[in-house]
Amino acid sequence: MKPLIGITCCRKAFGQYGTENHAASDTYVEVTDRIVLGVPVLIPANGEAVDIETLLSRLDGLILTGSRSNVCPDQYGGCPHPEGTPEDQRRDAVTLPLTRAAIDAGLPVLAICRGFQELNVALGGSLHQRLCDLPSRLDHAAPDSPDPAVRHGKSHDVALAEGGLLHALAGGAGYVRVNSLHHQGVDRLATRLAVEAMASDQTIEAVRVADARGFALGVQWHPEFDYEGDALSHAIFAAFGDAARACATRACAIGTAANFHRAAE
Repeated sequence: MKPLIGITCCRKAFGQYGTENHAASDTYVEVTDRIVLGVPVLIPANGEAVDIETLLSRLDGLILTGSRSNVCPDQYGGCPHPEGTPEDQRRDAVTLPLTRAAIDAGLPVLAICRGFQELNVALGGSLHQRLCDLPSRLDHAAPDSPDPAVRHGKSHDVALAEGGLLHALAGGAGYVRVNSLHHQGVDRLATRLAVEAMASDQTIEAVRVADARGFALGVQWHPEFDYEGDALSHAIFAAFGDAARACATRACAIGTAANFHRAAE
């Protein structure tokens, strides 16, 4: 059986009357179908109603998705966002505790863009709210273009930490070129995180959970946009899929053993 992959949603207004919906970009579903080889399961941003225990008992992997919204600064002791900055506090109420619980349970976790920032905040780190306001930083925002190929195109290089997971997935390459579609970034790095990649302006671009029991990787860029043509993007999702299948196999074995013991009683 294929592994069940949880994909976090945002609350977004749709249609003529701005009706609230729970949504995740199709790219995450597509890459789960095609490369992860799992069954995508959308996790609503239902705030305090989330049932983390039930989710963890069913899922074999978790993708923390990107989003236009930003983690609420209350979650890391930051100053309020400038007026008009999109937030999604009901998503925060789901993803932050779910991330901590998933890592502690050994569930494979892949965190992308906002999800990367959520990973840092969930484990005790903080965020820069506007990288563009900091001296000597690159412009990490997406180009203002209606053409997806331009918005999602490669923007800058990142240096991969020697001996790290991404270094291995990239075949030992020291640098790779990535896209860039974010305004915020890591300020104080959570103590449980190890840096996997860094931009030339010292912006942290990828991390792993150093003491995780399972696969736990976060990237600030969007590998789901170019997994068909970019070797590292493809390798990231393939490795996550391998970890999810291993998790599903262990869960199946445990469940089978439990059923056997119940039947024998």
